[in-house]
Amino acid sequence: MTGSRRPALSRRALIGTGLAVGAAALTAAGSGPAGAAERPSTAPPGARRRAYAFLAAAMDAYPEHGTVRLTQSYTDQAGLFSTAFTYDNALTILAHLASRTGDGHRRAVALGDALLYAQAHDPAHDDGRLRQAYNAGPYTFYDGSPQPYGFVRADGTANVGTQFGFTGTAVGDMAWAGIALSALARRTGQRRFLTGAVRIGEWIERVGRTDEPLGGYKFGVDGADRRLPFTSTEHNTDLIGLFGRLARLTGDPVWRERRARAAAFVRKMWEPSAGFFYTGTNDGVTINTSPIPEDTQTWTHLALSSPAHARSLDWATTELSVLDTADRRNSTVPAGQSYEGVTFSSAGLLANEDAPIAAGQPKPDRNGVWFEGTAHLALALRHRHAPGDESRARRLLASVERAQDLLGGDQTIGGRALPTRSGVVSASSPLDTGFGFGYYPYRHAGATAWYLLAAARANPLAA
Repeated sequence: MTGSRRPALSRRALIGTGLAVGAAALTAAGSGPAGAAERPSTAPPGARRRAYAFLAAAMDAYPEHGTVRLTQSYTDQAGLFSTAFTYDNALTILAHLASRTGDGHRRAVALGDALLYAQAHDPAHDDGRLRQAYNAGPYTFYDGSPQPYGFVRADGTANVGTQFGFTGTAVGDMAWAGIALSALARRTGQRRFLTGAVRIGEWIERVGRTDEPLGGYKFGVDGADRRLPFTSTEHNTDLIGLFGRLARLTGDPVWRERRARAAAFVRKMWEPSAGFFYTGTNDGVTINTSPIPEDTQTWTHLALSSPAHARSLDWATTELSVLDTADRRNSTVPAGQSYEGVTFSSAGLLANEDAPIAAGQPKPDRNGVWFEGTAHLALALRHRHAPGDESRARRLLASVERAQDLLGGDQTIGGRALPTRSGVVSASSPLDTGFGFGYYPYRHAGATAWYLLAAARANPLAA
């Protein structure tokens, strides 16, 4: 059942029309009652406050283009202009709910309503789907063509990210949007959010369910609405979280059956001899054995809470651990600084340091720290709470907080300066994920949101 064929695509891979993205191929692509903390946070209040200031600035960057808006995913310097990834916005909703503040609540509701708007005003479909990304504000593309609108186009449709080909729909992105909407439904009691989450779940059931030998739910569709053949461990882990929430909120047993189906696929990806989860399958029959990503180790623990699989965190902590310092060959870390954490996958540790990750991009640093993954590893360790887990988690979060303080200075969103020392960069140095794209030292809504969830001890994958 195992092999080393071409790896299944990650959720973060481009699933648009197949257009190559050159200089800007940097895609990001609450527990209890919608974000309740298990124990009080130990993160410095100033660090959390500055992280929220970044998310607010990324949401408010285009005030002249309407009140229905999304959060820009990366700073302008990443070259993706006003792109707002669905996944990043779902995480931002969850982070705002975890703040337990009035402003956080209002922002979460506004972003949730924007996702519902996109669902109801897609330019081509009316079946509950969302796209990989949208435009949050105007810009002029590299070829000189203008993109003059905000999130809502002049004809009232949602402004899908066609310029970069971000027009497909991945099951993982949809699952996270559904998780965020279900969290809003639980927090606010507003039926519209649950209705939107159920529509997402039903779309996934129609499009993703597969009866192939390994089972589970497949990847989604590309920009031409063609179904993609891959089945991702990460996606099915996301579905454990979404379907579990829908089962609890609706009381409909069909969601428990669907959750069990996704969980069965995930468990089939377990490698008991070494204690980790594989990435998935390309054909529904053969398990891909390389590369091995970090998030299939951490998210599986957050979703399953399975003592039998808890060793996955030890594997990630040991096998994907990196320390980025200024004297590394391709490091962009300033002199005198160092950052610890984890890389994206086992392939990152073997990246070709003599070649750029993609055309026009810098060469990768094998020890580049992926701060998004470092944050959710910290959260998973806090959730497991074995001896030594809390001290390790605090050390990882201290590294993320140091990055917020010192990396990504003078970056902007919508041409506007950011609050000082606000927002976490996606990586300490350019790193190769092993899935055809890289991460770079640009401040990122997704990485910032995961830091805030970890600081609040809020498990977004719990039902």
